Amino acid sequence: MVFPFPKIYPILDSSVIPAPDRAEFLNRLGNELAAAGVTLLEYRNKTGADAELLVDAEILRAAMPGPNIKLILDDRADLVEQTGFDGVHVDAGDMSADEARKLLGPNRIVGTFGGSDEFLPGILDAPADYLAVGPVYPTTTKQTSKAPIGPEGVRRLREQAGPEKILTAAAGITLETAPAVLAAGASAVAVAAAIFRAPDPAAEFRRWLAELS
Repeated sequence: MVFPFPKIYPILDSSVIPAPDRAEFLNRLGNELAAAGVTLLEYRNKTGADAELLVDAEILRAAMPGPNIKLILDDRADLVEQTGFDGVHVDAGDMSADEARKLLGPNRIVGTFGGSDEFLPGILDAPADYLAVGPVYPTTTKQTSKAPIGPEGVRRLREQAGPEKILTAAAGITLETAPAVLAAGASAVAVAAAIFRAPDPAAEFRRWLAELS
């Protein structure tokens, strides 16, 4: 799927959603993020039941309607159609990009983990719209045993991938470090904690957008 990939996009992890007033929180957050200029958002829920995920997704989709805002579901390609989301991100060890593409067809977004210091074998030929690389820095929102690669690791991967591939860099990136990551060759930075642990996530996203534009 061809779409204008933003320079920054948020990853909303379910761990930052408060249990009380969950629906009200998500509705307000989705509306505020849409007004702040978010055009791509990934929703990640590693621990909740399908019912919780589907309710959350329905609220986000209503608050952030398409077609100008793309919503990506982490891992669960099997629920993309049901949620009305625009695509899926699958990591190594989950469904492959090939399987996700077969399931979702050509008109949905498929992203996948590309690698750390080196790309995964064959991943550059995978039917994915973007490849996520990292972790760039230590992260607090997602467990990983991989060592941080820093901007130099991003630079090496960009050299291996060539100029055409969309590479998104993730994990531990702050507004202070994002320019170096983008300068190293990342097409975009994906941000979780730095946005959603701020007192006002929408205002923080606007700050990132202004600084990185």
